[in-house]
Amino acid sequence: MNLSRTARAALWTALVLGLGVVYVPLGVVVLNSFNSDRTFGWPPPGFTLQWWSAAWRSTGVRDALWTSVQAGLGATAIALVLGTMAAFAVQRYRFFGRDTVSLLIVLPIALPGIVTGIALSNTFHSVLGVPLGLFTVIVGHATFCVVTVFNNVLARLRRMGLNVEEASADLGADTFTTFRLVTFPMMRSALLAGGLLAFALSFDEIIVTTFTAGAGVRTLPIWIFENLFRPNQAPVVNVVAAALVIVSVVPIYFAQRLSGGDPQTR
Repeated sequence: MNLSRTARAALWTALVLGLGVVYVPLGVVVLNSFNSDRTFGWPPPGFTLQWWSAAWRSTGVRDALWTSVQAGLGATAIALVLGTMAAFAVQRYRFFGRDTVSLLIVLPIALPGIVTGIALSNTFHSVLGVPLGLFTVIVGHATFCVVTVFNNVLARLRRMGLNVEEASADLGADTFTTFRLVTFPMMRSALLAGGLLAFALSFDEIIVTTFTAGAGVRTLPIWIFENLFRPNQAPVVNVVAAALVIVSVVPIYFAQRLSGGDPQTR
């Protein structure tokens, strides 16, 4: 489609403004993490690694980081199992209510986080009698992490079709051999991409975590929120926020590379 010079200029202007609104504040956070002025004077009078060193020595930051990693890995593991099984069921089998099941699987990521958090908290506390803690955080994160794995695997299965698997069966391979030698290698990058996205979503989740974490359970986003308005902790909070931006970007970048660079996804 040919666009006039004015239309192209307008589109580029809108693109630059949109990206600027998103990424300029993130850039300011990263820059302030090196700002030698603890009150974040602008422009920065100088740059230092002092705040990064202080964040590294902080026991609270290290404990919160480890909790976030545990929650992310646990939620990702659950999402990989359940999301893959659900994708196979929806794509490979015909049954009553299949479209409804697919909608119910995707719905949690569209719901407001506060609604999901309240619902999970009430269920754990009032219905199941399960004490809130790291386990409930992992389950809460898994409810929306499943969606990313489900979508990635479902899209891959639709592109794969059944021809290769049927050829494997014709050559005498049973179901498990076909899955191990044919199906799994073809969907491996989709699983990895879905897992990376699920971990990134879990790692920076705060709303659901607030309602499902018990006393003493602090993930990195929760630690940031609790220390955000403490003047003495402000430089360290900026460092942790900058690190969180970087940690969140890395898995998303690799997930995009895996999805975009795999010949099977084209």
